[in-house]
Amino acid sequence: MANTADRVNLIDSQVLSHDWYLLKKITFDYQRNNGEWQRQTREVYDRGNGAAILLFNREKRTVVLTRQFRLPVFVNGHDGLLIEVAAGLLEGADPEERIRAEAEEETGYRVHHVQKVFESYMSPGSVTEKLHFFIAEYDAASKVSDGGGLEEETEEMEVLEWKFDEALEAFYRGEICDAKTIMLLQYAAMKNLFTES
Repeated sequence: MANTADRVNLIDSQVLSHDWYLLKKITFDYQRNNGEWQRQTREVYDRGNGAAILLFNREKRTVVLTRQFRLPVFVNGHDGLLIEVAAGLLEGADPEERIRAEAEEETGYRVHHVQKVFESYMSPGSVTEKLHFFIAEYDAASKVSDGGGLEEETEEMEVLEWKFDEALEAFYRGEICDAKTIMLLQYAAMKNLFTES
């Protein structure tokens, strides 16, 4: 079996939109497992890579989340207000450095010791984005501002401090339906983050 790179021949790349992020229509030939070559066309949305972080307090058994309006989920039938972990695009920055800044901007908590726990492609059929997932402990002394995001980036977030069990129940009820948030809550549950170390 050939390397994947030997099985893909890029034929054409056409920019469809470069307004907010970059949307391309790509035509390529792909060699199937039976050796035959097949021409395919896909639209690929490139918004850059990102990072997400779950802030947790082991002693209080709490997590910090945000609630904000998301137009794409609104037009898909949701009320648009999503409960999420702090997250953001890297925009060329180191993932760990960027997620510290995002956590502070969005939640008001300044965390110093962040731990990367995994990476994931969130929608690999059409979006190039790879997300870096982090966790970090916070306490009352970590609070340096009200958070809520940056007005110049049109962000307006409500900061939520919930009991971890309450957040899990919100996920089970379907109230938390953001993938990155679900993944980090499940990670916390699987790794028993709230068990004394």
